[in-house]
Formats: sequence, C-alpha cells, structure tokens
Amino acid sequence: MSQLADLYQEVILDHNKAPHNYRRLATANRTALGHNPLCGDQLTLYADVEDGVIKDVSLLGSGCAISKASASIMTDALKGKSLEDAEALFTRFHDMLTGAPDVKPDTEGLGKLAVFAGVREFPVRVKCATLAWHTARSAFQGETAASTE
Repeated sequence: MSQLADLYQEVILDHNKAPHNYRRLATANRTALGHNPLCGDQLTLYADVEDGVIKDVSLLGSGCAISKASASIMTDALKGKSLEDAEALFTRFHDMLTGAPDVKPDTEGLGKLAVFAGVREFPVRVKCATLAWHTARSAFQGETAASTE
C-alpha cells in the first residue's frame, strides 16, 4: 500500500474509532434521520442553525467505518458554514464520489474529505460515504428523513 493510501486508511480508521461530535445536540433546531437499507447504516443528525449559519452539528448512530468516518469529518467541516456553503460542499463531495472512474477526482479544497476519493472505485460504498451528507441536507431543508438516492 502506498504512503498516501496508508494515511487515508489511518484517517478513516481514527474517525471510525472516535467520531467527532458524536452526541445529541441539546440546542438542535433541525433534526433528520438517515438510513441506508442496503447495509444497515443509520444515524440521527442534529443541527443548530441560526440566521442561515450552522452554529453546531452532531450525530448519533451506527454504521460501517466509511459511514462513521464520513459523518465525523462532515460535522467538523460544516460547523460555522452558511447553508449555501454547506450545499456547495455537499455538491463537491458528492461529485468527487460519483464522477467517472476514468477521470481523476477533484479533491482541491476538500481537506480531510479528500480521503474518500477512493470510494468512487467501490460504487456500493458511495451510499455509505454520503449517508450523513444526505441526512444533513435533509435537515437543513427542514425535512426529517433522508434518502441516499
């Protein structure tokens, strides 16, 4: 395995073992449930959104290492962002994961989220990596449940 692949694997394993923002957010004014029926991953996302800005975001749930790590890194990335910036980040992350396999993924500006670029080579795992994102998007749009479709 290359050094870069080793680093990516380490970041994912670290966030899986000790996910950031793994708690019920008492001040949440947006909540949504996410479920991936293909593998059983499920989570509840809590967000405190004020004046179009994500003041805080957290989650609780269970899932595979990819799902938990993506959710953990996502919560770090979304704090303090406007809803518009969060939507733009969702789009960039989703595009990175779902782009053509013969085109190098655009990871510029994604920070730690770039560790998931290799997921695109395993289409069944894309839903694992995007579950938290779809759930956050639903919460920000005032919906209470998410679909990974």
